[in-house]
Amino acid sequence: MDPVLLQIDVLGGRTGVEFAYWLIAAFAGGCFGAAIGALPAFCFTGFTVIAGEAANAIGLSGAGSGAELGASGLTGLVGFGPVFGPHIAFAGGAAAAAYAAKKEGAMPPQEDGGYHPGKDIAYALGTRPDVLAVGGVFGIMGACINILASNVVAPVVGFDTVGFTVFTSALIHRLVFGYSLFGSPGGNGYLDMTPFENGQEVAADGGTEVMRPAVEPWLPHQYKWGNVAMLGLVGGLLGGFLVITTGSMFLSFGISAASLTFLNLGVEKIPVTHHITLSGSAGAAAFVVDPTGTSQLVALLLGGAFGVLGGLVGEAGQRVFYAHGDTHVDPPAFALFVVTIFLGVLTVAGVTVRGVYVPF
Repeated sequence: MDPVLLQIDVLGGRTGVEFAYWLIAAFAGGCFGAAIGALPAFCFTGFTVIAGEAANAIGLSGAGSGAELGASGLTGLVGFGPVFGPHIAFAGGAAAAAYAAKKEGAMPPQEDGGYHPGKDIAYALGTRPDVLAVGGVFGIMGACINILASNVVAPVVGFDTVGFTVFTSALIHRLVFGYSLFGSPGGNGYLDMTPFENGQEVAADGGTEVMRPAVEPWLPHQYKWGNVAMLGLVGGLLGGFLVITTGSMFLSFGISAASLTFLNLGVEKIPVTHHITLSGSAGAAAFVVDPTGTSQLVALLLGGAFGVLGGLVGEAGQRVFYAHGDTHVDPPAFALFVVTIFLGVLTVAGVTVRGVYVPF
């Protein structure tokens, strides 16, 4: 391949100056995600996507350079861009939390019976320069991984590159900061949640008197297979309905992400659904060109089916990658990567009528 063409491909069609511009912005976005906390930053992703999709619906914004996931205007440039893009702000905040958990005074000490502090993505890390710098570096890394995935890998088989990047970035921060990649499973393997249900505990880091659960489910109110499947059906149907009736692929995602504001504020049992509703929207749109009449009902039911798939894949991901480790590896990001690469394979095989929002 011609070296010049390869450079254009890797940089996503940007010149060197434009690329530097986006990376500097991504550094700031990662720092900001660390400062306010990964989960609060993601809540703002939701609000921005809702605003962006509303603006798109009334014709106030068009596509802008640097838009991610096929999203245009405010959705692509801010919600999925350097400011609140999950692969930048959320991933940077999660990495900063993993780093801060190993630095004295950077986070509150682990409480008896609590999860490892490296998983506390709701905690705002403030202004400590080294912590913010970690967020910024992982913001740059997230932007680079996403650009490479979007322009080198995804054109072969399309998938959600932002979800892939959030997931990959978390595995990288575990390795960089000396955490176990998968952790040690309690009970009968990675999928077994019974140690948590039985209240089993183990000594925290260093063998101190502080104890922690032997298994730490991502959401104690959202891990049972049947419950997740029901939530997946409901969320998938709503995601399908929204894409059919509004034409917006991302409105369901924005609503789900914004709803996590209540989870961040401590409201009990708020479900996490953005991987479910977006999977539902993607599934509904992938198979039906013109969702009217009978096709509309088919698309809606497909949305429900893909919502269930997204929920169950996310639950499997949390059991393998989150529950036994010490830092946050995001189950929804894993689910969106898996579900959309499945849709991408179906598109290559000619089963789906379009690859929806994944780059293809």
